[in-house]
Amino acid sequence: MVSSLVVDAAATNSHPGLFLIFGTLSALIIVHLLFTRLFSFNRDVHKKSFNTVSDVTSLLSNPDSVLSREEVQGSIAGYEKLFHGARKSVGETSTSDSVHHRAAEYQMMVNSFYDLVTDFYEWGWGQSFHFAPRFIGETFEESILRSEYYLALRANIQPNSKVLDVGCGVGGPMRNIHQFTGADVTGVTINQYQVGVANQYCVQKGFSQKCRAFQGDFQKLTFEPESFDAAYAIEATCHSPDRRVCFKGVNRCLKKGGLFVAYDWVVLPESGYDSNNPDHVRVKEGIEIGNGLPTLATSQEVVSALEDSGFEVLDAFDANKDAHSINQIPWYDTLYGSFTLKGFRMTRLGRICTHTLVSVLELLRIAPKGSVRVSSLLNATALDLVEGGRKEIFTPSFCFVARKKYFDMLNVTALDLVEGGRKEIFAPSFCFVARKK
Repeated sequence: MVSSLVVDAAATNSHPGLFLIFGTLSALIIVHLLFTRLFSFNRDVHKKSFNTVSDVTSLLSNPDSVLSREEVQGSIAGYEKLFHGARKSVGETSTSDSVHHRAAEYQMMVNSFYDLVTDFYEWGWGQSFHFAPRFIGETFEESILRSEYYLALRANIQPNSKVLDVGCGVGGPMRNIHQFTGADVTGVTINQYQVGVANQYCVQKGFSQKCRAFQGDFQKLTFEPESFDAAYAIEATCHSPDRRVCFKGVNRCLKKGGLFVAYDWVVLPESGYDSNNPDHVRVKEGIEIGNGLPTLATSQEVVSALEDSGFEVLDAFDANKDAHSINQIPWYDTLYGSFTLKGFRMTRLGRICTHTLVSVLELLRIAPKGSVRVSSLLNATALDLVEGGRKEIFTPSFCFVARKKYFDMLNVTALDLVEGGRKEIFAPSFCFVARKK
């Protein structure tokens, strides 16, 4: 889950000449778009959907959309109400009432969020909606794949493994991990639009016998107990209103000894995040509103939730801990970084162009009303992500490796003890006396 694309009014006002140039350019492009609109939008996993300028006309309005054009504005308005007061008063969305309200409405919040942003994510990011640690000389795409392969390695995923993807999005990691390991991967996402897109892509890749997505709530997993060898989640469980509930569900689905690996979004008190610092809270709240999160947890809270859910935590660390070393490119650099032709639309300048184009499209009623509000929401949170990364108070890549316990003393019941005693096959009081020679 990433937030990249689009620009706010402040950015365009600070570059009036730039705004005029791209506004004029966008108007000229519209002539081209009006002609290309005659050709239908084709989703293609190989050439990548939303890969051309003309595909922008299909953002939030394509044959796969679950929202009608008329519903987009109402959906973004309903979403924004869950963050009432955000960006106006620091701390407004961090009150217990505000957090509890979003937790209670998490299904609507997360589903609405992905109805609105999935197309924008594909346009600006690709099919894997997440960040990744990145080394000097490594492309963005290579870093994304390496981070996914690393989880597969840590989870000991084998060709005959049955694997659960917790919060699969449109299935980019699911298909990449299957292609890397040969494993059978089942993904679950709360968003029906993403399910449809993911399964289309699986068919197009020829993976439909080994990869599939289901609509479901990872707070209420319905798979049979002990039906998976391994599970992973990539920047998804941060949407959970209660990780203990989510993790217990994953635990129930795993075979004994099964591994659960993930990257999770957290704030970092160990690196300086201070809940009493208004600037830190402002950044935290900005990330939450732009990504459909009830509230960001700390790394220790994630570890505690795993341990309370029947897991033994084998490893836990910030995969971005060396982001500012001389050998790495910071994970947030793509949102703010230098111009590259291939990744242009991810950069701040690219977001200015995208936002200008979306604004013109909405004005001409080619894009649904409300598209600009979605665009502005994502751009504002991109700036928060950059600031959180620079200050090292936030990471999207808190990595953990957890194993379902083979044996849990809490599951030894009084009835088992009674039965063992009656059959005289167990004794709790074997007594011995020994003397040191």
